[in-house]
Amino acid sequence: MSKHHHRDRSWAPAPPALPEDAHVVDNHTHVASVVPFARAMDHEAQAKGQPPVPVYDVDQLLAQAAVVGVTGIIDCGCELPNLQRAIDMAVDHPGQVHAAIAIHPNEAVLHGHRGVPGPDGLELKYKPYHDVPFDEALAEVHRLALAHPREVVAIGETGMDLFRTGEGAKELQREAFRAHIALAKELNLPMQIHDRDSHAEVIDTLLADGSPERTVFHSYSGDADMGAIARDNGWYLSFSGTVSYKGNDGIRESARLVGLDHILVETDAPYLTPMPYRGRTNAPYMIPYTLRALADTFDLPVAEIAKATRRNTRTVYGV
Repeated sequence: MSKHHHRDRSWAPAPPALPEDAHVVDNHTHVASVVPFARAMDHEAQAKGQPPVPVYDVDQLLAQAAVVGVTGIIDCGCELPNLQRAIDMAVDHPGQVHAAIAIHPNEAVLHGHRGVPGPDGLELKYKPYHDVPFDEALAEVHRLALAHPREVVAIGETGMDLFRTGEGAKELQREAFRAHIALAKELNLPMQIHDRDSHAEVIDTLLADGSPERTVFHSYSGDADMGAIARDNGWYLSFSGTVSYKGNDGIRESARLVGLDHILVETDAPYLTPMPYRGRTNAPYMIPYTLRALADTFDLPVAEIAKATRRNTRTVYGV
């Protein structure tokens, strides 16, 4: 592929619809919070003479998802300005949309800590709202969760992300993660974990502090050893399009280890689009492709996998 090749970001074709008795919920997506991101990218692409990027129309995306049997989503707001945005979307679409809110691990490093040594690519993302200290940002998560008990069904995504952080940022992330664990337990809410290049640190912190009763690894990326630890602790694994990628045998083995009672399905849209459309823009209507990959993993019909994830979504989130 030449370096001048423009990645195809157009919408992928819709998958076959799920059976009516096997409709599902996308338990982790960024439909609300990514709207400005998508629009900005659209303008940027047009300015460069590239094909336009899809622009998100929330109502259209929800309708598109419902047509294929994805009848609900949990939208994740994990930056301070996006907490309210995710909740507003849930208020506007009662029953169909719920919210998860938290301060993302990379965001936690930036709040009130401008110039922390080591968060390489992160300082470029510093915005004026990062002047708010982390404790105040988390207090806003707490306040909104209490103010919107019907809409907010999870604390997340929180955890650790050591992909581009140095040692100085590692402990800030760990302390932020611990504060979210305590908050999830205080509010008796499930917790969605973001874990990138930090499996050992995340597991050690969970075991040291005691994990919330309903702990979900969003877009699970661990190996079979980690899958066994999740099984032993009753943690839930949420699978995105990465479960369909060729090299990810450890992810698929982990699904089999925790079993049908502890799997969930998500898009993490607009990222991590499942095969055969990896690299295209993701959206909730793509969930059936990921369910197909999980069905192949378990050697079971897609409908049976869909029903299992739906039962588990109800158990974990009450929706």
